[in-house]
Amino acid sequence: MEHARQQGASERHACQLVHQPRGTQRYQPTQRNDEDALTRAIIALAGQYGRYGYRRITIKLQEAGWPVGKDRVERIWRREGLKVPQKQKPRGRLWLNEGSCVRLRPERRNHVWAYDFVSAFTHDGRTVRFLNLIDEYTRECLRIHAGRRINSNQVIDVLAEAMIEHGIPDYIRSANAPEFVANALRNWLAKTGTRTP
Repeated sequence: MEHARQQGASERHACQLVHQPRGTQRYQPTQRNDEDALTRAIIALAGQYGRYGYRRITIKLQEAGWPVGKDRVERIWRREGLKVPQKQKPRGRLWLNEGSCVRLRPERRNHVWAYDFVSAFTHDGRTVRFLNLIDEYTRECLRIHAGRRINSNQVIDVLAEAMIEHGIPDYIRSANAPEFVANALRNWLAKTGTRTP
């Protein structure tokens, strides 16, 4: 009894120090029994209705008898990496089929790489950019390249170094930054056999 009282006092004191409610220390996450079945239903509907977002999928689930709200559907939607593709010409996109919102999931090393820019400021207020390249399957960071300006030729250099070291990926995902959609980069990637969105 005395030990429990002391433990409670220590917990109370610790929570006061970090301004955190004590209830958060006792929270136990619950896994609902229907989580797997609901996830499968969401993925099936996402594949069937390729241009629907999670709100419209929620309505479809409710019509099918699922007592579920949009917040829970959104949480599963994001966890499973689901996304509605933008309207564009079909062109070997990184989806399971044309118009589907289910992302192609990497199945092995060098199956899908992804790269994007992150910007920051140095102490003098100038921008510095970081080109980050990862393998989506292993989650390994293959390269980080920093520079004030990074053009498509520098992107090619970074990719070439990574491919020499790690091999050539089947696919590479990117944002629509000008450096990633430049003809020189796309032509170079095509020659390596890597497909792009």
